[in-house]
Amino acid sequence: MAARPIWRGQIRLALVSIPVEIYPATRSGASIQFHQVHEPSGKRIKYEKVVPGIGPVDRDEIMKGYEVSKGHYVLLDPEEIESVKLESRKTVDLVQFVDIGEIDAMYYEKPYYVVPADDLAEEAFVVLRDALREARKVGIGQLAMRGQEYVVALKPCGRGMLLETLRYAEEVNKASSFFREIGDHKPDQDLLDLASTLIEKKSGEFDPKEFHNRYVDALKGLIKEKQRKKGEKVIQDPDADAPPSRGSNVIDLMAALKKSLGESGGANDNKGAKKPAGKKASAKKAAAPAKKAAQRKRA
Repeated sequence: MAARPIWRGQIRLALVSIPVEIYPATRSGASIQFHQVHEPSGKRIKYEKVVPGIGPVDRDEIMKGYEVSKGHYVLLDPEEIESVKLESRKTVDLVQFVDIGEIDAMYYEKPYYVVPADDLAEEAFVVLRDALREARKVGIGQLAMRGQEYVVALKPCGRGMLLETLRYAEEVNKASSFFREIGDHKPDQDLLDLASTLIEKKSGEFDPKEFHNRYVDALKGLIKEKQRKKGEKVIQDPDADAPPSRGSNVIDLMAALKKSLGESGGANDNKGAKKPAGKKASAKKAAAPAKKAAQRKRA
């Protein structure tokens, strides 16, 4: 596994903590990305931040604004936004278990592979994986990462497990607002039988390898053909690209599970995950704007 984990931490079920690593399950390599190039000079095009009537502005003078009403904004500086970001907690608490088919597909957002962080974590990892599989359940928890908090679903996936981020309820449009104009009449039975026959005829197992993005394939063919005929052009990029612990704290599994059952007092004690504390802005970051202002004043 050449990829680097995007998150290291623990999945916790009551008193059992399982050190894990999380890796992206998807990649964007299938798409084609273009850059804008100034053909006469052979240089990449850059975008400047400009204000109408003023022109280009310094990045230090830019603030983020939230439009509360037409033309009215609340301005926030980076330190204020940073102060409410959540700390990247190293624990995902499984607080609820639901039937594997209970979550609507529209709530699933992005998948990640979950693997045990080391050999000591593997036993507890396998027990949780197989327990979920036998129960046909999905574990639900919350994960704080990169300053934001995600609802996540954990389920078995082959020898490992799959963690999928879920959309919050307010991110999903209600279907009724789109479907209200569709009538509730029943279709003609002959047409329904014909459609059912066609569906049955074309039924089979889903194989994603059978499907290709024909537009991307055509673009790749065009690029390869033009490279063969006209070669490549060296483009000057003025900006150099900046270069972008395994835990083993697993307590005795059987004792921990028994103790968890004894102390829980019921299956529904925890209805939600604890919200992690907000991250405080450092004094160094808070002092940065004042220092820059003083330097401009002296200049």
